Amino acid sequence: MFIDSHAHLEYSNYEADFSEVLARAKEAKIELILNIGTTLEHCKQGLEVAQSYPHIFASVGIHPHDANKVPADYLDQLKAFAKNPKVKAIGEIGLDYYYEHSPREIQLQRFEEQVRLAQELNLPMSIHCRNAFQDCFEILSKVSYFTGVFHCFTGTQEEAKKALELGFYISFSGIVTFKKSQALQEVVKQVPLEKMLIETDAPFLAPEPHRGKRNEPAFVILTAQKIADLKAIPLETVAQKTTHNTKTLFQL
Repeated sequence: MFIDSHAHLEYSNYEADFSEVLARAKEAKIELILNIGTTLEHCKQGLEVAQSYPHIFASVGIHPHDANKVPADYLDQLKAFAKNPKVKAIGEIGLDYYYEHSPREIQLQRFEEQVRLAQELNLPMSIHCRNAFQDCFEILSKVSYFTGVFHCFTGTQEEAKKALELGFYISFSGIVTFKKSQALQEVVKQVPLEKMLIETDAPFLAPEPHRGKRNEPAFVILTAQKIADLKAIPLETVAQKTTHNTKTLFQL
């Protein structure tokens, strides 16, 4: 059995065939799915999805892309969402200096606020970090809260090492299956399976051979198989370990 530790099933491009998407996930032995919020509206919609299906859980948070678009009471709204027992994490939160859709100073402020919220609520974090690891580590160390996962990891071996030293899990997506992802594949070889999660980030980042198409939870097995190949271990071992890790981190 597998767990998709990071998906966005509330997106509109699942409306036409949502039941079929879930059926394919079940057929592919996807036991549980964690649906990740990115805006207040997506958090609300994602929580509605989670409440409708026993095997789907939710995470609530403001993505760095949307850090400059939140109302003054956004933390109160996230806290209200988090009272629901289906909410298992604060996320997707973090920093993105690659696109910089929000100014860096605003991203830093929102990230710190949400790390403190996760600490207050004793919830793990689902962290988005792109081209911003130094600042990300500094905020986490400032707050002194290190419970969570770096989702869709695309950093260096040194950045992975630092994240692991702080106590975080590292999650890999379909990017590891891409032909030009040799550097990331080397990171996969170095990250202990005991600290690894797998995800789709659906509907984005579909793995080979579906690259460029809409992603869905059933495809997480392709990422798991690539990790198994890179580590020269059975697929069943990847399934067992990553499922255990995800259940442990998010208390599923």
